[in-house]
Amino acid sequence: MQSLLSNLKIQVNEKTYVKDPETSVLGRKIIKESIFLIDELGFDNFTFKKLGERIGSNESSLYRYFENKHKLLVYLSSWYWSWMEYKLIFSTANITDSYKKLVKAITIVTEKIEDDDSTAHINESVLNRIIITEFTKTFLTKEVDEENKEGFFLIYKRVIKRIVAIVKEVNPEYPYPESLVSTTIEGALHQHFLKDHLKSITNCNEKTSPCDFFLHLVSKTIKP
Repeated sequence: MQSLLSNLKIQVNEKTYVKDPETSVLGRKIIKESIFLIDELGFDNFTFKKLGERIGSNESSLYRYFENKHKLLVYLSSWYWSWMEYKLIFSTANITDSYKKLVKAITIVTEKIEDDDSTAHINESVLNRIIITEFTKTFLTKEVDEENKEGFFLIYKRVIKRIVAIVKEVNPEYPYPESLVSTTIEGALHQHFLKDHLKSITNCNEKTSPCDFFLHLVSKTIKP
């Protein structure tokens, strides 16, 4: 699968950026180092000025790629979910049994993420930590409805819809597939956060992963 992914260009809504960062050395450097800096500082403390200092570039050069740091976070999130969609497509393509396909899909969106060597300028493991802690900031805003109309969250919704289709294959009578899948994906991010920071209010730990929990939950929930 990695060899296939290496030949694909991850698609991101062009309205999230001013200039496609994938088209230049500086753009790819902005993406690479912004991931590490947001992970180190947190999104609230992250600024273009700090990123410019880190990469040895003028702050103004960053604005030639992204209008503001919110758009950068939306870009990074969109890239992550697009990468996740490719993983879903390739990993489930040859699975004919619907339940096994669902198990594979749930595993992909809830498991711990390892870095993908085929994408040299993006560390998916670090990006996953950003998604866990910062993803909700992309849509818990006053501008969410307008940005939704602009297609900012289309890829994320597409990932959900792909898994919803598999749920319907397993149990066409289950009445809440969209709610179940969106809860599973966002809940997995939340459980990963609790496992690392608020351990007393989750059963997830070094032995029981969020993936284990949600595989159990989904299996019990949609059982005919």
